Amino acid sequence: MKTRFTIATVVLLLSSMFTLKAQTLESKYGLDSAQTVLNASLYVEMVKQKNYEEALKGWRYVYNNAPAFQKTTYIKGVTIMRGMLRKTKNPKYLDTLMMVYDQRIKYFGKDRKYPEGWILGRKGGDMFTYNKKSNIAAMKEAYSILKKSIEMQQLESEATVINNTMEASGVLVKAGEIEPEEVIDNYLLFMDMAKKQIDAETSEKTKENLENARKNVEQIFFNAGVADCETLSNIFTAKFEAHKDDMVLINKILRMLNRQECEDGALYAMVAERKYELEPNADAAHNLAKMFIKKKEFGKSKDYLEQAIELEEDAEIKADLHYKLASIQFLQGQLSASKSNALKAAGLKQNWGLPYILIGKTYASYSQKYGSSDLDHKKVFWVAVDKFKKAKAIDPECAADAQKLISDYSRHFPGKEEAFFEGIKNGDVVKIGDWINETTKARLNE
Repeated sequence: MKTRFTIATVVLLLSSMFTLKAQTLESKYGLDSAQTVLNASLYVEMVKQKNYEEALKGWRYVYNNAPAFQKTTYIKGVTIMRGMLRKTKNPKYLDTLMMVYDQRIKYFGKDRKYPEGWILGRKGGDMFTYNKKSNIAAMKEAYSILKKSIEMQQLESEATVINNTMEASGVLVKAGEIEPEEVIDNYLLFMDMAKKQIDAETSEKTKENLENARKNVEQIFFNAGVADCETLSNIFTAKFEAHKDDMVLINKILRMLNRQECEDGALYAMVAERKYELEPNADAAHNLAKMFIKKKEFGKSKDYLEQAIELEEDAEIKADLHYKLASIQFLQGQLSASKSNALKAAGLKQNWGLPYILIGKTYASYSQKYGSSDLDHKKVFWVAVDKFKKAKAIDPECAADAQKLISDYSRHFPGKEEAFFEGIKNGDVVKIGDWINETTKARLNE
């Protein structure tokens, strides 16, 4: 009672400050400014105490009689309706919750920070959450609202909204309410959005959250049952046959097949070759190269990789192309050429350890051909381990693999006794010649 008396007293004092101009439903304080302020104060206090039932009366007054009063009406309204839903399980509160979002859009939908698209994301999220176990019709409506939110918000879309949309599409495709291709379109869109959001973000914590959201979208997509190569082929083969000149469709098919590593199938071959016919650019050449790599036809894959490298302008993609070419050359025993392309890859993409691991492997593979003695052969492992250490130092993603290689190859270092006869001691600077052409320090085993 003391709280109510204090609030009432303050409201009476404040009411004398309001002007006597006519008040309407659409005015800021509604039909009765004093009553609006009084009821707002009362229900806000009740919400703080999580007494949602007691808050209802004051909140309803403000909602119905002063809808333009403040955003707090709708923020607290969501809290109250969620609380009442948890307590009573009565669906009427879910209906009211949806009305709260709709009225917020009407009166505050042009808010700069939380515009209509943002509000729709929250509305669709609640509709999805409270209906996903039972009501497919409501799920479809929630999905439609969520999609509209993303369309409006674009890269400002919240991760939760994207996850809810992806999850809803997975439920609906299993229920036969939407086509598998729509789930695929969502997946491609959301993965592209996630990449752009992560690239634009400066906060490491936010980057981590976005990366977790991206992984969640990927997991939901896999669980939807439309991600395997056979299903993708069944979905897209007839579409491609009917629209062989449609570059939008061709690019979508290739992006999906590339993501799922389906480069060795008949559909991929048809689509990749058709793209190269229509647009013989770097991307088209790269797709064909991947196909021939998967088929282990390395001669053809090298030709297309070299074409892609010549045509590609993006540094990171070009680095990947050089690395793939270096990997093939390594498999074919073209060790000097492999090193050359691996160095180009490393130069185009900073702090990337894989090219240095590959260079280390080329050195180690050449060990038996270097020099004329067992000691000469073993010296090569020094420069190989140097490269593995560099990879570990610059790239956390390959640090574990690099460490294993360091341990494995360090065991092959020369022993002190055999090095003694050539006058080599631990720490001596040693030159390894031939195409390797590296200077290193001697490390000797006991």
